[in-house]
Amino acid sequence: MKVGREIADPSVDWSGPGVRSRRRWRWSEILWALIYPSRTQRVMPTVSGIVLIGLALGIGSAAYNAASNILFITLSLLLACLILSGVMSWLNVRGVCWRLLLAPPLRAGQEKPVTLELWNRKRLLPTYGLWFELTARPVPAGPQRPEATFRATSGEIRAAFTRFEQSTAATVLPLRERLDPAGRTQLDWVFTPSRRGRVRVELTSVGSLFPFGFLRKNHGTQLQREAIVWPAPVEYRSARTAAPGRQAEGGRVARPGAGNDLLALRRYQTGDSHRLIHWKASARLRQLMVRQFAAESAEGFFLWLETPPGSWPRTEQFELLCRFAATLAEDLFTAGRLTGARVNIEEPMAIRRVRDLESFLDRLAVLEPEAENHPPEPSRRAGGRETSPDSSTGFPAGRNRRNVITFAPEGTRGVAAYVDGEKSATA
Repeated sequence: MKVGREIADPSVDWSGPGVRSRRRWRWSEILWALIYPSRTQRVMPTVSGIVLIGLALGIGSAAYNAASNILFITLSLLLACLILSGVMSWLNVRGVCWRLLLAPPLRAGQEKPVTLELWNRKRLLPTYGLWFELTARPVPAGPQRPEATFRATSGEIRAAFTRFEQSTAATVLPLRERLDPAGRTQLDWVFTPSRRGRVRVELTSVGSLFPFGFLRKNHGTQLQREAIVWPAPVEYRSARTAAPGRQAEGGRVARPGAGNDLLALRRYQTGDSHRLIHWKASARLRQLMVRQFAAESAEGFFLWLETPPGSWPRTEQFELLCRFAATLAEDLFTAGRLTGARVNIEEPMAIRRVRDLESFLDRLAVLEPEAENHPPEPSRRAGGRETSPDSSTGFPAGRNRRNVITFAPEGTRGVAAYVDGEKSATA
């Protein structure tokens, strides 16, 4: 694939000066770009650059007063160093593009690598001495309204800035080796999300002191990625030892196991028991075929989270609820005993695959107690009999509504899980 076609592809999220399509530059455009750069670019002199500028002004004033050719030559050399520094700094960044790679899932309290991929599209010149400033901050839930600070005290303002700085993680990734023409490289940053919710990883600026360190060039970017941070796992204690037994009729599920019902026939593999060989099918197909039986299914559990206003007044306790529900859902899904889940009055969701579990964890990651309403009773009277949502959605229906796990506060810090009204576990 050609380079130009790959950059033009909107699915490739590249950013930077190198994203622009290759075309012939005119000298007027180059000079105008050097004199009046874009708003995202800033060129500031460093301490050595300020000293050089002051020295040039002093030598210039002395040269005009003394009319000395040597001083004029020295002044021209100093000015040439400044101009050359700016031109080489502009050429160093030109033709470079970058993108952020952030692969889900993210978990609160666990390290997650963020990859910054660089691509030098220049044909002749390499790139040196770049650094990249990255930040990761939580995204507030819901629309934020501006608040006036006229009545706020200085202590409140400082506390607000302190909370913002504590919730923001930042780093600087230097490019320690040169990036050859048409070359690519990757820089990794490992950060730890502090809490669940949405997080925004942003590349704030790209800087360079190349080549002499007289000028500091910053290239602002708007490259950012948002991801959902799942609740952190939590340890919990089982409050009872009795577990639901198997179904009385010996239910089956459509997955391989050690049951009695025949599920399918497959080819013989090394390590299979000879007792499982289906000799008639093997003789008919002229290759060894093995019987594969269905696994017996144990009674599953259904998670139901209720967050009515006033039930979870403490923020720490509500966070523990989300962590407890996420950990319990993963443990039950791993054991094959999670049938579905529901949050308040939302539609029940059946959890049969990994994607279903990930959708439920995404919902727990952005769950807020203030924005939820009290759910009605799960059963409704229609025509004098009890009805409930369709069992195809994953919610137990009718008289078979058993093993429904609900949660309630326990004291001022703990959270308890109840199975059909009986306390099952605490966190």
